[in-house]
Amino acid sequence: MTIPMPVAAGADPRSYPLIAQLFATHGYTEVDAGNFDAFTQRAGHTLLLFTEDPVRFKETLDLAVIVPEIGRAFLGRYAVGVLLPEAARAFHPRYGFRRWPAFVLLKDGRYVGAVDGLRNWDEYVEEVARLLEAPPTRPPTIGIAVAGAGAGDAPGACGA
Repeated sequence: MTIPMPVAAGADPRSYPLIAQLFATHGYTEVDAGNFDAFTQRAGHTLLLFTEDPVRFKETLDLAVIVPEIGRAFLGRYAVGVLLPEAARAFHPRYGFRRWPAFVLLKDGRYVGAVDGLRNWDEYVEEVARLLEAPPTRPPTIGIAVAGAGAGDAPGACGA
């Protein structure tokens, strides 16, 4: 049996059967600018799957299969939200992971950690288990550090 797959860059990600089943079969929530705060601020753990265009990042389809399997390994331990490429690109700087696709784990709305790119199965299991026990921390955001007022007088500060 052959499943037709869109092959044009920028095709609607929902047109890929593996991405569509994240919503239809697994019941995951699509997260975008309209519901991001409400979804991520829930109590307990939340896993955010950051997808990218499957033509540009073929691993996106792999992670669309892997994340539900990880969910079975940690049944009921977290809610899953899926950020399709446009939303994923918009919220990526908040969490600063380096490779696409990725998932981010939050606890009570606060960053715990990220797993980016593809890994071996045992690495996923070990990393998710570790993250579920880890305390929230500051995300490694992307950007340039900005100093507060008066910091320009310090040696080595911008403008010094």
